[in-house]
Amino acid sequence: MQIKTESQLRELYGFPTGRSKDKVLSNLEKHAIHFIETSPFLVMSTCNNKGELDASPRGGAPGFVKVLSKTEIVIPDTKGNNIVDSISNIIETGRVGLLFLIPGVDETLRINGRAIITTDTKYLELFTSENTLPKACIVITIEDLFLHCAKAFMRSKLWDDESKIDKESFPTMGQMLKDQLGTSEAPESREDMVKRYEKDL
Repeated sequence: MQIKTESQLRELYGFPTGRSKDKVLSNLEKHAIHFIETSPFLVMSTCNNKGELDASPRGGAPGFVKVLSKTEIVIPDTKGNNIVDSISNIIETGRVGLLFLIPGVDETLRINGRAIITTDTKYLELFTSENTLPKACIVITIEDLFLHCAKAFMRSKLWDDESKIDKESFPTMGQMLKDQLGTSEAPESREDMVKRYEKDL
């Protein structure tokens, strides 16, 4: 049976209770701030006016996302592939969802809110210690946030050494792109790709 209504959904799943219901906050407190300042990686979710979705990884040294207040954080838009899906979506809808991860920690921090793209120097100057100054910043006004439970990471054993695969057994990015695009040139090696990326970090 296809579930088509929220009442059908609730009949199947029920409603959140206790901490699950009460843990949603409207602003940062000491543990959320510490989570952000310790996290070197997040996934940013956005959508455009057509409802087309995008999820984009963002990373840096722990603390690469700056906490300005209990309701405002800033993410540097560091150099990427210039497809700019995420920031184009933000310009259209002004909405964003974030999932912060910390290696070795099974819990995650989720933040939803409004966002703008800015080149204001007061934000860019927050990142003068980085290798490359961002062209723009994503300023997020938090509307809700909560800590997400560890179950997905416990199931996946993402951080366990036994879960890591041998990179040499997996196709390189160059090989995958060659196969997907049907090009004739030799695929870029993993070593060459890493050297090329390191120039822009």
